[in-house]
Amino acid sequence: VSQCPKLVQRGMLHIRALRSGPAAAALRGVVAHRGRPSSWGVVSRTATTTDAREQKPEPTKEASRYRLGDGGLPDFIEAWSPAMFRSVGYGLAAFSAVSWPLSLHHEVGHLAPLAVSAATIAYWRIGLADLRSRSALRRNFPLLVNVRYLLESIRPEIQQYFIEGTEEKGSVPYSRAERSVVYRRAKNVRDTVCLGTRRDVYAEGHEWANHSMWPLASPDDVATRVTIGGHSSTAASYSASLLNVSAMSFGALSENAVAALNDGARLAGCYHNTGEGGIAANHLRGADVCWNVGTGYFACGERDPATGRRMFSPDKFAKNARRPEVKLVELKLSQGAKPAHGGILPASKITPAIAEARQLEGDDLHHDVLSPPRHSAFASPRGLLNFVAMLRELAGGTKPIGVKLCVGKPEELAALIHAMLEAHDDAMIPDFITVDGAEGGTGAAPPEFQDSVGMPLAEGLRLTNNLLIGAGLRDRVTLVASGKIVDGFSMAKAFALGADLCNAARAMMFALGCIQALKCNTNRCPTGITTQDPRLAAGLDVDSKAIRVWNYHAATVHSCAEIMAAIGAPTPRDVSPDDLFKRENGIHVKSFRDMHTEYFACIPPGSLLGDDGETPNAQHDGHPIPPRVRDWWHRGGELCRTISQKNGDAVRVFGDAMKDQ
Repeated sequence: VSQCPKLVQRGMLHIRALRSGPAAAALRGVVAHRGRPSSWGVVSRTATTTDAREQKPEPTKEASRYRLGDGGLPDFIEAWSPAMFRSVGYGLAAFSAVSWPLSLHHEVGHLAPLAVSAATIAYWRIGLADLRSRSALRRNFPLLVNVRYLLESIRPEIQQYFIEGTEEKGSVPYSRAERSVVYRRAKNVRDTVCLGTRRDVYAEGHEWANHSMWPLASPDDVATRVTIGGHSSTAASYSASLLNVSAMSFGALSENAVAALNDGARLAGCYHNTGEGGIAANHLRGADVCWNVGTGYFACGERDPATGRRMFSPDKFAKNARRPEVKLVELKLSQGAKPAHGGILPASKITPAIAEARQLEGDDLHHDVLSPPRHSAFASPRGLLNFVAMLRELAGGTKPIGVKLCVGKPEELAALIHAMLEAHDDAMIPDFITVDGAEGGTGAAPPEFQDSVGMPLAEGLRLTNNLLIGAGLRDRVTLVASGKIVDGFSMAKAFALGADLCNAARAMMFALGCIQALKCNTNRCPTGITTQDPRLAAGLDVDSKAIRVWNYHAATVHSCAEIMAAIGAPTPRDVSPDDLFKRENGIHVKSFRDMHTEYFACIPPGSLLGDDGETPNAQHDGHPIPPRVRDWWHRGGELCRTISQKNGDAVRVFGDAMKDQ
């Protein structure tokens, strides 16, 4: 203040807006002592601390123009009301009426009256609609409240384009850095970076792989395909890529998106999982298909007239499972984004193409179609394995059969593995198990299920792997990891946790051109991927997007092979949990083997069988078996027997239901 006398003089103009009193006297003291900086504070402090408590100066209307309201908003927003809306509207109407004579006398341009009149009409139309609304905000702040809704609608874009950091952890669902890697690889442009990592390697949660002093000579020495099945001379087998297109249904995706994914999978040499929405024509364009059979039994079910539920149809399943394009069958128990939830396809959304893919007929075309949270064909772990054996036989014994699940209660997973140990026929044991993490994506799900139900991939995969190892079944079952697989390191991490190969869904969508607009559940996807709007879907060029899927797949598998070669691991089974580390805080680190040792400890092969072949010992060859794991295994055995006694192990299909009636 002492250095700017003119600024102080101008500031005195604002003092006139304050009432005369102690506060005004204090301010006059500031001006009087502007030449002595050491004393002006004393004057103002004395005046304000002794007298201001007795009488607080209130600003006049002139002063209130320059302050914010109590809620942090400018006063003109808080002062806006229906009455003010009408006053402004009358003014606009008057100005509009005056503009026409002025235009005739060439005082203003000829377009000015049209523009003013159009603005006035829009003003009144929007405002009156707000006044008739049931929304309190619209009724209290007509017209003006629409600015709030506009800003709220573009908030995700503002966050994504202007605020979100490149490497920012917690960017949902994928960070800009993760998406950029997919975009660059899909476009086959340079994906290298310079000047070192952008990540804080000392931050909590940082993960890395320890390389070998004696790496493999070349990434070409890494096996990039894994055999599923073929555990006997007569068993069917399939050679799968390390990375495949994960389950995404037609209906959730557009026809063009499904076609591009299928063409891309054919070029890449990986399989294309159909999702539970049946087999569409665009699933049969030449790629290897993994047919996902869900609880709605689409393309393999019939509607039960008595209950209205869809039930499994052996005849329909056999017809589709024996298609030459179908190489594997995956029985879906649950998915990570909404485990044990199910879903409904409203009748209004059943298009002819969707009805054909799901083979909906008769009443199904006119009713909501339910995907219940559980299967109707079986009701116990042993019943599940009987159903697996039935699927294998109906498919002609030429297709590996697997199960997909999001891990929930550990004792129930243990019960399933107990049933596998008790299986009297090798055909009952699934050839593969797909573990879907809770971080997996979906077109639409309740936020509570997406955020707080189900086990994340790391823990679910580790538990499944450990129980299979402890039961001596790990070499019999192939493990597939699904859940936010996006680059070579995420694949290597899944291998360290026990996976043999990986599926990716949203990363494949990014390869198609998804910009993470977060509109999957609105039918307004701007890239034409997750919409059934013909206009938007037509914007997705199938041929060019298929090439991008191929490019992304090839570059990501090569990146994973480079990491495995650096570790010195020629196959996914050779990637050890001792090879990867995670920082717990700025000082302490743990290997993946040493994490979660109480619940998800790595245990030796066969250690859960114990001396009697069933009850695990506290130790196995000097390795302790955590009490929690032993308890889960014991409870799983009891649960397997109890559920079978309660629900039975029979398989229930559509024909049986008709016989009962």
